[in-house]
Amino acid sequence: MRRWLGRQLHLVDFTLGALMRRKGRNFMLLTVYTLVIFMLASVMFLGSALRHEAATALKGAPEVTVQNMVMGRHALSPPEWVERLSRIRGARNVHGRLWGYFYDQANGANYTLMVPPPHARDIAVREGETVIGASVARLREVHRTGYLFLLSPAGKLFRLKVARTLPHRSELLSADLVLLSEKDFRTFFNLKPRDGFTDIALAVRNSNEVPTVVNKITRILPGARVITREDVLRTYENVFSWREGIVLAMLAAALVAFAIFAFDKASGLSAEERREIGILKAVGWETSDIIAMKLWEGGIVSAFALVFGVAAAYAHVFLLDAGLLAPVLKGWAVLYPDFSLTPVIDRMQLLTLAFVTVVPFTVATLVPVWKAAITDPDIVMR
Repeated sequence: MRRWLGRQLHLVDFTLGALMRRKGRNFMLLTVYTLVIFMLASVMFLGSALRHEAATALKGAPEVTVQNMVMGRHALSPPEWVERLSRIRGARNVHGRLWGYFYDQANGANYTLMVPPPHARDIAVREGETVIGASVARLREVHRTGYLFLLSPAGKLFRLKVARTLPHRSELLSADLVLLSEKDFRTFFNLKPRDGFTDIALAVRNSNEVPTVVNKITRILPGARVITREDVLRTYENVFSWREGIVLAMLAAALVAFAIFAFDKASGLSAEERREIGILKAVGWETSDIIAMKLWEGGIVSAFALVFGVAAAYAHVFLLDAGLLAPVLKGWAVLYPDFSLTPVIDRMQLLTLAFVTVVPFTVATLVPVWKAAITDPDIVMR
């Protein structure tokens, strides 16, 4: 074993010297190799981080949401639904929610107007006041006046005092949020109490009983649409996975170009490399040693490219907020949330990335090296 390790160390030492003798060519290969891994790893890291952010944000979402459907469209839920759903065994904290969208013609932004749920006492809002997201505060520059002015759909001007701005760390969820009291909300949208709620949210005492509660709801309200927290999370994952796939498809041309470049480098030995192999055979090197030396060469280049590419991708996504890819995977809008991603690295994705990039390049060196190694040294050197 010790003899074998010593032999491999000598092969690595010789390989490093050979790489330095052709440093210009190898540096170009390493640069292209690193760039390809950087692009792939950036997409993978950003996709994983966004899925993690979505899962974290949805932890506080209602376990079950019930919406009234009229002719296949979302409609207001009658107030009596709250009482009927409260009778379901296993359901708790059943309450109607009031929320809606408002398009601000002054700046082309869409706001989400919402009444805080009754159990969220820390963000309770009094009449004539509002609590807004950080992006709304920046866009409307409320620090100058301390008020938010909104023109209702009926043409009435609302002057709301900004009680406070929601913290920056919640901007992923609250960027476009405007919280109102129930009276102000109903007045703004001209809704009467008998009109009901936007939808109805409820919690389930035992998370394992969510499917059972959903079945009970569909029996009681057959025309309603029931959405679970897992359904919302699955939708977000599908959206991010779809966008990630689109970006990877856009990079397909670069991957094909790199594959051709790497195969050409690995399979087309230069005259200098062939002469070197011939000399090594003449001085007593075995074919297995030459193949091992070339495998070490491919492995060393691949390892450096993988380390440099992954490190650059990590810095790009988690330190520089993925400036090159964020608009594609995050989306874009007039009100754009400003938030930092939590570093999340999927080990399986790293292994897949290494397998897809390192293994083909390293294995591609076997056939040409084997052909040169089994040829008579005299013929090779000529």
